[in-house]
Amino acid sequence: MKQELPLPIVRQIMTEFAKQTGLSPVRRPPSRYLWTDAFAVCNLLELFRQTGEDSFKSLALSLVDQVHETLGRHRQDDTRNGWISGLGEDEGRLHPTAGGLRIGKKINERGPADPFDENMEWDRDGQYYHYLIKWMHALQCVATATSERVYHGWARELAKKVHAGFVFTSAVDRRKQIHWKMSIDLSRPLVPSMGLHDPLEGFIIYSQLQAGRNDELQESPRLDLTHEIKELAEICRGRNWATEDPLGIGGLMCNGLQLAQLMVKEKCGQDRLLLALLDSSLLGLESFLKTNTLQLPAHYRLAFREFGLSIGMHAVERLKGLLQKETDSFQESGALQARIEKLMRYQPAGEQIERFWHEEANREVDTWLEHRDINMVMQATSLAPDGFLQAP
Repeated sequence: MKQELPLPIVRQIMTEFAKQTGLSPVRRPPSRYLWTDAFAVCNLLELFRQTGEDSFKSLALSLVDQVHETLGRHRQDDTRNGWISGLGEDEGRLHPTAGGLRIGKKINERGPADPFDENMEWDRDGQYYHYLIKWMHALQCVATATSERVYHGWARELAKKVHAGFVFTSAVDRRKQIHWKMSIDLSRPLVPSMGLHDPLEGFIIYSQLQAGRNDELQESPRLDLTHEIKELAEICRGRNWATEDPLGIGGLMCNGLQLAQLMVKEKCGQDRLLLALLDSSLLGLESFLKTNTLQLPAHYRLAFREFGLSIGMHAVERLKGLLQKETDSFQESGALQARIEKLMRYQPAGEQIERFWHEEANREVDTWLEHRDINMVMQATSLAPDGFLQAP
């Protein structure tokens, strides 16, 4: 795909995002949303890496603080106040992720006595497992960029709390599962069904957090994730990861790169899982492209879901390079290379997505404007993907 970082475009997008969400200049209350902000942190770190301008690193760190101060606390329209962890003010600032983090939806969560409304639930607050996983990744990226271990510690604390709150044993088959959405205080499930890729993403991120941090584990054994990783590995066993959703397909491709990075670093021999992810990505991609969604006008399309796919194609490109460079880390290098080459044939689809949404007219339709923040941030990630795709 693009070999040259379009710095002016990415800079413009992220500067506008910072302004309109109350990050810079600071606005109270700011408009914070966990998924969007996780990608935004990575984008700002990438701008810092590419330009050397400290202002971008400062914005990334300010965004982390603002997310914790906003989404780590109860809502302004809630009868509760303070940190959702229940910690006091000073202790809460030292451990801002100890209670998890809110999604950042506009409407408060459904109360225990309120009836379930599937459509309205999309607009209600709470905690999402897959958003929290993205924030753990963002914190890892900050830890790498700054060499400050506190961010890694916050990611571990978040993983421990989230796992304890979301993972449960099914009364039907006695197998471990993951609630898709929990209440703000993690006391009750709001949507009990499990997201298709949630256990996979959790397994990879927890494994990354665990990797190469023996010194920290000796200092803080309470942050050891061995048990949690084992439980997620059991949930993952035998599952089919295929999906026709472009965001999900792109996520699988990114998961494949993350897993390969882990295999190189830890020599953990996950070739079978990596092959399964690539096979599922290929199956889903071919099925999605048959729908001809990418031929539709803008008002029938969701940009952020499509950018998920174009980011995934960038991940495959980097996976190809990693496999060529670190062949000895993969037992099934030949089979993996064959899958990657098949996926690379669809690289023009990612380029097509980026070109389509670069057209100003396509960014003036309701489907863009209604999701403007997330669309902007995902577009910036697709144009400058290494901040998000880097190995932590």
